[in-house]
Amino acid sequence: DIFFNYKNKIVLSLDTYVEGVDFINSKKPKLFLKKVLRSALSDLYAKGVKPKNYFLSFSVKKNIISKTWLSSVKNVLFKEQKKYDISLSGGDISSSSQFIITVIVLGYSNFKPILRDGAKKNDDIYLTGNLGNSFIGLCVIKKKINLGKYNNFFKNHYYEPKIQHKFSNHLNQIASSSIDLSDGLHQDLSHICRNSKFGATININSLPLSNIVKSLLKQKRLNLFKIFSRGDDYQILFTSHKKNRSKIARLSKLTGTKVTRIGFIKKKRKIDFLNNGIKIKFNPKNLGYIHKF
Repeated sequence: DIFFNYKNKIVLSLDTYVEGVDFINSKKPKLFLKKVLRSALSDLYAKGVKPKNYFLSFSVKKNIISKTWLSSVKNVLFKEQKKYDISLSGGDISSSSQFIITVIVLGYSNFKPILRDGAKKNDDIYLTGNLGNSFIGLCVIKKKINLGKYNNFFKNHYYEPKIQHKFSNHLNQIASSSIDLSDGLHQDLSHICRNSKFGATININSLPLSNIVKSLLKQKRLNLFKIFSRGDDYQILFTSHKKNRSKIARLSKLTGTKVTRIGFIKKKRKIDFLNNGIKIKFNPKNLGYIHKF
């Protein structure tokens, strides 16, 4: 959830993560803590707000805590703080029968946060980064698929989401609405459409994919329709007026961020997907993320 105070220019996000629901295993901090922290930071980055402080609360099983475990937590947090220029400002740790993490992130902005309700008819729809890498990584971790030499590439994208903090600094110049892609393209885009009271058309052929995914699709080792709208990508999904196209291209180059135009906002309150210009229908099970391990 996002909260903001216009008077003090403070933006706050609060997220809770439960082992077995939002992440897989608590025994190795480096395999869950980066994902948890970065997903919390992405809430603010998607609003064009720079995170500065965070508070971290652990409810942990007694048999988990050890000097080695705590040392690993410390090392991960130190590296993340340095990478994103953030400071740990407080927190708590308590005993629990279930492992639960709560993260509060504070950011400060001279601009109004970019919300979900600002999209306008005929706005372009953009997406940073690539789709699907994280979900494929989860499938590899769960041993649902085996992609050989590419397994570690995808697992790394699941454990360490590539959030676009550099591009976020420029969102207020171009975006009419924005959201981080956590629960899948269809599900998160539907939040923008519902709050803005419009619909959208998405061109499947324009969706951004990594070169490895493109290669595996050609080899028919992956199915695009089963991976394009899953979760945990933590990319920025935003809308923008057509007049901003050249500016977005410049900002993409300036920040070294892949930014792809994938569709447009329309009047009819429905999300359509086009494949080579033809409308296609999907099983709802393939259009959202289910947190289940």
